[in-house]
Amino acid sequence: MALAYGRPMGGAIDPACSDLLARLYAGVASERPWQDFLEALARWMDASFATIIILTPGHPQPATFLTPGADAAFNATYASTLFADDPFQGLPDGQVTSYSRFMADLPPGEAVQYRTIMRESGFDQVLGIDLRFDRRFEARFRISRHNSLPDFTPAERLRLQDMVVHLRIAVDLFERMQFAGAEHGVFHSAAQGLGLAVVVLDRSRHIVSSNPLADHILSQAEGLRRRGEELVFARSDHQRTVAALLDVGDPAAPLTRFRIERPVHGDVVITARPLELAAIHAGTGALALFFARPGPEKPTDPQTLRDLFGLTAAEARLAAALTRGSTLVEAAQAIGIAHNTAKVQLRSVFAKTGVHRQAQLVALIASLGG
Repeated sequence: MALAYGRPMGGAIDPACSDLLARLYAGVASERPWQDFLEALARWMDASFATIIILTPGHPQPATFLTPGADAAFNATYASTLFADDPFQGLPDGQVTSYSRFMADLPPGEAVQYRTIMRESGFDQVLGIDLRFDRRFEARFRISRHNSLPDFTPAERLRLQDMVVHLRIAVDLFERMQFAGAEHGVFHSAAQGLGLAVVVLDRSRHIVSSNPLADHILSQAEGLRRRGEELVFARSDHQRTVAALLDVGDPAAPLTRFRIERPVHGDVVITARPLELAAIHAGTGALALFFARPGPEKPTDPQTLRDLFGLTAAEARLAAALTRGSTLVEAAQAIGIAHNTAKVQLRSVFAKTGVHRQAQLVALIASLGG
């Protein structure tokens, strides 16, 4: 009987299916992504093993290959050698496909060695699902049952088919979180390299993330401090400034800068940049605070600008040239590009840094490198 999101039509929610879905979505952000879900999926399908393979088109090796409980030596051999020769791929997108039926449609002399290895392994009863996500990546799920057990029935294949919509959502979430985590790491690493403290707040002034330099400044508890997960300023006008920026929550708003006086540990200048983060309070009130020691401005390395803002090499060179006080015409001449090309690159830099005027861009970069 077909399931509707874990519910037999006209009946109560299937506890086993509900548990499986819970493990699927919880596992996306867990320390052991996919592990618990794959183990539960194998049990749910009365199978021996469940496998996930995530790969980028044209890449010789999978980015993710996991079969909980399987022989480690066989896994290593498959990932390093057999994966490239595996004929059981290119399945219809999102359609549960039987390995035996798929191989039966191939010419008898094709993939003889692979057929032999699978037969000798005792696990050539397999159901497969291929999920494609534009040209970004592909995810393959394989459910294996030992030959000593009965083959998968049509009802079991239908049962797995009902799970495909959830697998597609979970894989997409997983990849987005992996990418976001990489971006987050690059951003904080670049900021750390600049000697820059960064704190990201939500609407309630709760700290969403901070780098080690920011944690150190907050631990000094002079002028500003961490109270639980909340950022608290010693001066009420600073508190009101941040609260007003969070209430507006407009990424297009001008950059705001103010100085925190700290007689003991040294003053810091804070540049506040509103952020557009739909996941935080329905997109309202996210704010990045950059803390810098006041002092003479220093030239900013183009590579650092690339890492921090995701600029191209050409855009970073132009941005760095503008921080030296050049006009756009002078900067274009200095780096050897046409004025029209510089205007196109500058518009892209504006979009990536969240500013709208050249003066704002120079002020932002100066606050980071100063």
